[in-house]
Amino acid sequence: MTDDKDVLRDVWFGRIPTCFTLYQDEITEREADPYYLLLPRISYLTLVTDKVKKHFQKVMRQEDVSEIWFEYEGSPLKWHYPIGLLFDLHASNTALPWNITVHFKNFPEKDLLHCHSKDVIEAHFMACIKEADALKHKSQVINEMQKKDHKQLWMGLQNDKFEQFWAINRKLMEYIPEDSGFRYIPFRIYQATTERPFIQKLFRPVAPGGQLHTLGDLLKEVCPTAITPEDDEKTIQVMIHGIEPMLETPIQWLSEHMSYPDNFLHISIIPRPTD
Repeated sequence: MTDDKDVLRDVWFGRIPTCFTLYQDEITEREADPYYLLLPRISYLTLVTDKVKKHFQKVMRQEDVSEIWFEYEGSPLKWHYPIGLLFDLHASNTALPWNITVHFKNFPEKDLLHCHSKDVIEAHFMACIKEADALKHKSQVINEMQKKDHKQLWMGLQNDKFEQFWAINRKLMEYIPEDSGFRYIPFRIYQATTERPFIQKLFRPVAPGGQLHTLGDLLKEVCPTAITPEDDEKTIQVMIHGIEPMLETPIQWLSEHMSYPDNFLHISIIPRPTD
């Protein structure tokens, strides 16, 4: 991969100032103060909120505590989506801090997966990495790794260790130079205005003629509604990691530098603010 390490660092160390507040109907023995945290964009809510859980459990009776879940403005937040994706999709044009409501009752079974332990997060994370490598290298790279390498990827994410993670992840970002890129690009496109979870299709980073496909090419093919005709006013934003990449950006470069640790490009299509 091309060595733009500063980009990788900026992506890794992206943070979202967040204010956690206990839901008003939760039963407490005394008033619960809000809890403030800088959330890492690349991680998962259930992986980085142990302190939040402990903070609110202090004011609650044990019998009133069941599985913790989070909500923003009435929408339950899917823990298996990376935090940065959740913010881009639900709150990217709101003032900071991000105000998240904490619940310990009435788990929304229809909307959320259960997450009883960190093992569940690890299993989900590794399943995504394996799926991404199946698309990029027919699973050859991930299958040649040892179990300790898989563990190092997970521990790097869990402990927020950039160097530890990238020492292994860089192998997943390599390709044969004459190929000019991966076999297919691992991506998922999420639309704030639809119920559909996400769009995911096979898409090659290089056209048959050898030219590099761009973000715009990807959107034209799999989500044409995200492309605004030239003379029209833009009504939507295409977000990755809280920024709007230029549509001319090669999709291979984005895949190497702006994928989340699960090796997927998570792309949000959201309405552009009108003010």
